[in-house]
Amino acid sequence: MTTMTSARTSSAATGRGPRLTGLNWLVWRQHRAAFWTLVGGTVLAAGWMVHQRTGMMDTLHALGWPHPKSGGWETSVGSTLTLTGYGLGFLPILIGVFVGAPLMAGDLENGTAKLVTSQSVSRIRWIATKLGVTVLVVLVGTVVLSQLFGWWWSPVKDTSVIGWSERAVFDNTGPVPTALTLFTLVGGVAIGMVLRRTLLSMVVTFGFAVAVQLVWSYFRLQLGNPLSLTTRSDVLTSSAPAVPGNGTLLDESFTTASGKLYGWGTCVGESTEKAQQACLHQKGIVGWHVEYLPFSQMSSMQWFGASVLLALTVAVIAFIFVWGRKPVI
Repeated sequence: MTTMTSARTSSAATGRGPRLTGLNWLVWRQHRAAFWTLVGGTVLAAGWMVHQRTGMMDTLHALGWPHPKSGGWETSVGSTLTLTGYGLGFLPILIGVFVGAPLMAGDLENGTAKLVTSQSVSRIRWIATKLGVTVLVVLVGTVVLSQLFGWWWSPVKDTSVIGWSERAVFDNTGPVPTALTLFTLVGGVAIGMVLRRTLLSMVVTFGFAVAVQLVWSYFRLQLGNPLSLTTRSDVLTSSAPAVPGNGTLLDESFTTASGKLYGWGTCVGESTEKAQQACLHQKGIVGWHVEYLPFSQMSSMQWFGASVLLALTVAVIAFIFVWGRKPVI
């Protein structure tokens, strides 16, 4: 009888499919509000982007895409993409503050960590499980959203609707959003472990996350290898050469025959055109020099930047485990 009952129990358990058990179940249950919020937010954002992309393509096809017969659609499409991109850009900050910072700080503050590790679970195993489950949830969500946003933007990527190097696109496609979010997440976890106070950790993590965004924005365009265009023409009667394709303009300047560069505002303070011409001639300026980043470098720039962020993420994770060995929980 006992054997049959055990078999039925085993069969019933098997019929329910795979389930979280042990520490994985405990971590999920402890942080289920945050995890389900991430899952629900991902589903809602994904549905929104699918809906917007479908509507955009219906509009474009009605206008004769890929050669629309009328204009005006660029503004509406571009504004929706930009606003969505900026909204997604806040995810690393929100996840770092509301998921990363409390992950370990809450356990250290209320004594949960001491209770758990006083059982048969080691500190390192507890940290690894909490970090692993959280990273997995965040990883899946950010990958899904980045792929969908790239899919939405891809039909108009060769147009002037929204530039590929702008934050709204560059930071929300490819590996960049995942790398940025994971780095901010583990940074928040590390801050929480060190400070051991939830609210204080969240405040400090917010400052850390904003700093990461600012530094990333400053160095984003420095991830590529700029190309240059040089023209030999009268700079007073001709404008700088146009950047080819969908490239991003970095700098415009005047050039001399020897290759020396002057800012495009050189000699503009002269009172007359003749005086400006004399000033330019005196400096030996013979034409324009333009530096730009071609669209073809977008993917390599994203992967290079993401690799740097992921390397920093690994370093922070190593710090978390080293710190976790100390008798602080």
